[in-house]
Amino acid sequence: MKSIFKITLIGFLTSFVLAQDPTDKTAEKKQPEKPASEKEVTVIMSTSMGDIHIELDSKSAPITVENFLKYVDAQFYDGTIFHRVIGNFMIQGGGFKEKGGSFKKQATNPPIKNESEKTPGNERGTIAMARTSAPNSATSQFFINVVDNTFLNYPNNGGGYATFGKVTKGMEVVDKIKSVKTETKNGMANVPVETVTIKSVKRSK
Repeated sequence: MKSIFKITLIGFLTSFVLAQDPTDKTAEKKQPEKPASEKEVTVIMSTSMGDIHIELDSKSAPITVENFLKYVDAQFYDGTIFHRVIGNFMIQGGGFKEKGGSFKKQATNPPIKNESEKTPGNERGTIAMARTSAPNSATSQFFINVVDNTFLNYPNNGGGYATFGKVTKGMEVVDKIKSVKTETKNGMANVPVETVTIKSVKRSK
């Protein structure tokens, strides 16, 4: 296994060096910008701790992105909270609002198909759908991976967790959120002591 890995790594590094050949003037040419129709949608998640820019991946997860944008366009996430924060794992939100110290679960659309088999892995900075133990149970809740969580990839954990985008700006905000103090509250563990609110989630113009 080690020898195969070494060969693969050498091959990768070789191809990288060749691609960066300084005598190849074509490498200096600026690549044409993608037409607007081919660009992925970016959303800005404004939180009480700062803004997070997320580029969605409709090519790998069309059903998941469409579902997420329905909630975004309906302003569903506005005023919801990050209700579960684990510093060496992920930050999770999109399902509850807090009122008077109690959590109110938001009514959601029907659950969607799990697309994890075709999506990129749960690497640091990716956003994925939260779900129950049933593979096709995701609705509105999501989480942002703060470390590489390969154990969440397909086919692990009953079918994996579908990623559908990545943070392109504001990862320092994610890191601030992951570092907050937490407690058990309203029957849930890992709840931030000081509420972290999602003020809004909007498409970037």
